[in-house]
Amino acid sequence: MATGKINVSVENIFPLIKKFLYSDHEIFLRELISNATDATLKLKHLTSIGEATVEYGNPIIEVKVDTNKKRIHITDQGIGMTEEEVKKYINEVAFSGAEEFLDKYKDAGKDAGIIGHFGLGFYSAFMVAEKVEIITKSFKDEPAVHWICDGSPEFTLKEAKKKDRGTEIILHVAEDSTEFLEDSKIRELLTKYNKFMPIPIKFGTKTETLPKPEGAKEEDPAPTKEVDDIINNPNPAWTKQPADLEDDDYKQFYRELYPMQFEEPLFHIHLNVDYPFNLTGILYFPKLTNNLNIQKDRIQLYQNQVFVTDNVEGIVPEFLTMLRGVIDSPDIPLNVSRSYLQADGAVKKISSYITRKVADKLNSLFKNNREDFEQKWNDIKVVIEYGMLSEEKFFEKADKFALYPTVDNKYFTFEELEAKIKDTQTDKDDKLVVLYASDQEAQHSYIEAAKAKGYEILLMDSPIVPHLLQKLETSKENLSFVRVDSDHIDNLIKKEDTAISKLSDEEKETLKGEIEEVVKDRGYTIQMEAMESSASPFIITEPEFMRRMKEMQRTGGGGMFGMGNMPDMYNLIVNTNHELVSEILNTKTAKKRERLINQSLDLARLSKGLLKGEELTKFIARSYDMIK
Repeated sequence: MATGKINVSVENIFPLIKKFLYSDHEIFLRELISNATDATLKLKHLTSIGEATVEYGNPIIEVKVDTNKKRIHITDQGIGMTEEEVKKYINEVAFSGAEEFLDKYKDAGKDAGIIGHFGLGFYSAFMVAEKVEIITKSFKDEPAVHWICDGSPEFTLKEAKKKDRGTEIILHVAEDSTEFLEDSKIRELLTKYNKFMPIPIKFGTKTETLPKPEGAKEEDPAPTKEVDDIINNPNPAWTKQPADLEDDDYKQFYRELYPMQFEEPLFHIHLNVDYPFNLTGILYFPKLTNNLNIQKDRIQLYQNQVFVTDNVEGIVPEFLTMLRGVIDSPDIPLNVSRSYLQADGAVKKISSYITRKVADKLNSLFKNNREDFEQKWNDIKVVIEYGMLSEEKFFEKADKFALYPTVDNKYFTFEELEAKIKDTQTDKDDKLVVLYASDQEAQHSYIEAAKAKGYEILLMDSPIVPHLLQKLETSKENLSFVRVDSDHIDNLIKKEDTAISKLSDEEKETLKGEIEEVVKDRGYTIQMEAMESSASPFIITEPEFMRRMKEMQRTGGGGMFGMGNMPDMYNLIVNTNHELVSEILNTKTAKKRERLINQSLDLARLSKGLLKGEELTKFIARSYDMIK
């Protein structure tokens, strides 16, 4: 038996480990099982190249909780350690960075991670244990070793009786960490961090029902047996080749990742690259709503099948964080606690690769089955539109597959749309004017007026549309998007010919003054316009630019225009060729004129969806009186 002092010049390394990792202390189990996995995989490698002559077999890692003795046991059947290796790896290497650690982190806050970077993965055990034992036997023909440390730099090292190859770690759980003696807590952590580890992990046993023996009666109970409860899937779908997987395999894996999701994903993208970095994974497009803030199940990041985090900003481009799935890469640089990403060149390359891969997949889906792609468009458009806004390379690629649906359920790429409307929707300044609606019900009358002119109207109703339109207008020449309710139909696409007004300039001025007198203080800008006599007498519109800036402000952006909280701004367009407008002008009594103006204005407000509450009640009562 030997005793000694761990090679560290300060006495308080263990309290520091506990202090600095307290907020993260559940990761002790992840670290110890990662070590056990590494030890097992090393043995697999050595046997495969003939350096270890032992049989590899079907090793497992076992986790046991002994509530009475307040212990947690983690046992592997891996490479094991000799006495010399314990001295080297546990007493020296693990603490070779101890002084550097203390210098760097002694004044830092709790979030300063240390695990991994300083070789301290094993010592995370002391976050929950007051004493730790290691009983280990190497695959080499050497005696087993028993190492004991009570959380101070002193340790004892003696020969052990262990016969089987591998390592057992025994944690004597501290009083402030007894929650980890609950089976349910350990199972929760194993499921969270180790669900897809490459070595089977046993945690207790479960009862398995066997087939009834031949000749058994129907009422006879089926025989059962106790079997190991393996809590992980060592061969998850992302570790396999796409050629070896069927569509059902991907769907099954989605259910494994998100057991509480009952809706099937729309489609998946299998990532698999080994140069210039290693990365595998599967991303799923779920059905998405127009609410950008809904995000329950996030993409999970793994490092060699060990769960690291579901906070993948930086690796996955922001617009794709609305997707679900898994990314696994040993090359993603993690900080010392393996919990947060460091932004560097490698991460940017990975992010670019994922963007390109997603764009290529979307393009192939569009080309191979356009009809299916169109049916899924409304469930995926938010991701694609967001990507077009935020990633220039994605914007360029999306030109081939981004769709522009119309109010009549037709779908065009931009190139197709341009060819379809250029003859009818090019204005007098040779600018292509794309008309769109954002709410088919609320803007119905405006849509119908545009349709009557033979115009195509897009339906663009996602929350980021104002930003997207701005992007499209600045990236393409001679193009403008105009919402159908932003002006009267003849002004939406300005042509050379303009209608002649039945009213003289003097009559228009008189009428404008009378209308202004009635609607003053309501915030309308009055425009006298000569339109077809069949068009409505009063039309309320919202100027495109001001409304768009206000919408952009609501969804982030637009603040650069210094508009603060912009008020609603409406134009009241008066059709000077409508007979009702002539009647208003020629009415002899001010009372009747005011009544006609108010009724016409309220009808225009009703058409625009602006007449509500008390004003709507009064309008209805007034309308019944007029009928009587």
